[in-house]
Formats: sequence, structure tokens, C-alpha cells
Amino acid sequence: MKKTTSSCQISHTKELIIETARRLFSKYSYLAVSMSDIAQRLSITKAALYHHFSSKAEIYKTVLHKAFDNLKFSLSQAFEEKTIDKKLCKLIENYLNFGLKEKSLVKALVLELPQENQPIKKHLLQLKEKIIEMIEPLVKEMIKGRKSASNSKSLASLLIGMMNGVLIEHLVSNKKIDFRKMSKQIVAALF
Repeated sequence: MKKTTSSCQISHTKELIIETARRLFSKYSYLAVSMSDIAQRLSITKAALYHHFSSKAEIYKTVLHKAFDNLKFSLSQAFEEKTIDKKLCKLIENYLNFGLKEKSLVKALVLELPQENQPIKKHLLQLKEKIIEMIEPLVKEMIKGRKSASNSKSLASLLIGMMNGVLIEHLVSNKKIDFRKMSKQIVAALF
């Protein structure tokens, strides 16, 4: 009698693969991790891994999407604040805290992959654009009515660059950073 695999088991296995790959990508980077590394860490064969995902790129995109969904949720919490200043500070603080937890996404968004990985690079650029689109309404609201009304999309991009710079500094130097204080400084510098 042939034994069938339930969709629950398949789903659980996929989640296990994604989580294991996320940890490996975060620790070693996309380029340094192979399908063999992921399979070995899970104690499965590469064939079993390929049963669930067609390529390392597909796994990586899935990891990035899950991380991005978590980032989106985290940033959306800032919109619950009462004033625009508090919203923006909370957004920055949440982005920085998220960046500490999800180093793989931040590294990928900041330190883009070399040219030979065009599909992944294109995907990362799309994720960056989505983050800018999420932040831009707050930036628009912040600069509304100011004499020096700048391009909100450019300012949102600059804001992301500043936040990523703070995260890179933290990752490289391992200095403890007060994200609440840093968020207020960034808002003061930009607006």
C-alpha cells in the first residue's frame, strides 16, 4: 500500500526549509549558501529539497517575502501613533529594530548582489520600491505645508538610506544604539 504525504506535512517541511535557509542566508549570505548546505542542515537529500523548491533563488525569494511581510506589519504599527512626528519616529524605530532581527533582508537590500544575479537583484529592487511606497505617505504628510517642500519619494529614499546606514554601522561596529533617540535625530535632520 502506497503511503501518501499530507498537505500538512508538506507545508511543515516547506516552512522548515524556509526557516533553515533564512538562518543560513542571514549568517553567511545568499552567495555563500548552496542547496547542499540547506539540505545538509536539514538532514535531507538535495532531491528532497528540490521536491519543494526548484532553486536556491526560489527559496531566497520566499525568505525575502516572509521577511518583507514582517517588515510591512512592523512599519504599519507606526501609523497608529497620534501625531506625524510620533508616527515617523515609531516607523524609524520599528525599521531599525526589525533590521537587527532580520539581518538577511537588510544586508540584501543594502548590499545588493553582484550583476550575475539579475533576477534576485531585480526582486530586491522591487522590495526596496515597496518599502519606499510604504514610507512615502508619512514623508508627504511631514513636509506638507513647509516652505521647502521636497520630493517625498526622494526624501523617503533618503530616509531609508539613513536607516540602513545606522544598521550597517551597528552590524559592523557592534555598538549598542538607542533606536528611539536615533529615530528622533533622523527626523530632526531630515525635517
